[in-house]
Amino acid sequence: MLLGLLLMASCNKEIEVGDVHNFDVTTETSTYKVGEEIRFAFTGGSVHNISFYSGETRKDFNFKDGRTVNVSDTGATMSFQSSVQLGTQANQVSILSSTDFNGDYSSLASVKAATWTDITSRFVLGTGTAFLASGTKDISDLIVPGKPIYFAFKYLTKPQETNGLARTWYIQLFSIMSYASLDGTIALPLTDQASAGFRIVDENPVNAPALSTITTTRITLVGNRYKVATDPLFDPTNPIYDPLNPIYDPNSTSYVPTAVRPTFIPFDPSSPYNDPLSEHWAVSRALRTDSVDLGPDWATPLKGVTTATMTEYRYKYTKPGTYNVVFVAANNSIDKVKKVVKELTLTITE
Repeated sequence: MLLGLLLMASCNKEIEVGDVHNFDVTTETSTYKVGEEIRFAFTGGSVHNISFYSGETRKDFNFKDGRTVNVSDTGATMSFQSSVQLGTQANQVSILSSTDFNGDYSSLASVKAATWTDITSRFVLGTGTAFLASGTKDISDLIVPGKPIYFAFKYLTKPQETNGLARTWYIQLFSIMSYASLDGTIALPLTDQASAGFRIVDENPVNAPALSTITTTRITLVGNRYKVATDPLFDPTNPIYDPLNPIYDPNSTSYVPTAVRPTFIPFDPSSPYNDPLSEHWAVSRALRTDSVDLGPDWATPLKGVTTATMTEYRYKYTKPGTYNVVFVAANNSIDKVKKVVKELTLTITE
């Protein structure tokens, strides 16, 4: 019992960490030339962790909690890749934009109630199975200050028995880029394929559902499956309707655990949904064009708990300027963290 009490007491005791205030950083001077090696001398370099913000773009301590760049009135470009295969129908895909869509994706009627501008002619579309670049095209004229913008890929399926089979279209690498850049070198993306948030809005989701799909990397546009009386689905002797089919028998070697016996529904020659004129759209989320959220600037880790004591760090700058250099030193345990921030201002000349 006494041993158990001692163990419990030790488990409840906080693990202390050493002080970090003896950590310091110095340099021989505050002015260096581009490409000149700078020696940052450490005292107290036995701390658990040391990280380094050089003060350069995307490595700036002042933006450790996030960086948002205002790109209002700078304009933007749009690009993507597309390919097409199977089927014979022409002019099935068009590209549109809107700044007054209210974000109601519940029905195609709600989507089409907005004002949409057809911008298909600005882009090159795929002609075969190989992906073809659309070209990077200016869309600045589509942007309305203070309003989000939506983009859509509209897909039309004509009656397939008389117009041929619908084609399968693939859209990937969708990108909206600001004309502005950070520090004159870093491109500023407004959105990409993964963050554009496309979703399918179908005209006939119940009676003639489209087969299109969306992933984080690709939009696949496929027409609805049309119905004809000769389809095996409308043959009551089709083995899939036979309850004695071995694929439904757990004791059979042909058993398919995922197989579900469908209910036979006879072909209805009077249904308007057998081979309808139908459309569906892949519509993006509301996209902002006035700012770009780049997330936090990150430090360069120099030392971890298992790393030997550091006495110095050497670095070179590639551009002239005045830099706020920051070193963050910390000792930590499972219970506590002690941290100190050391700042230096360096001038880098040509």
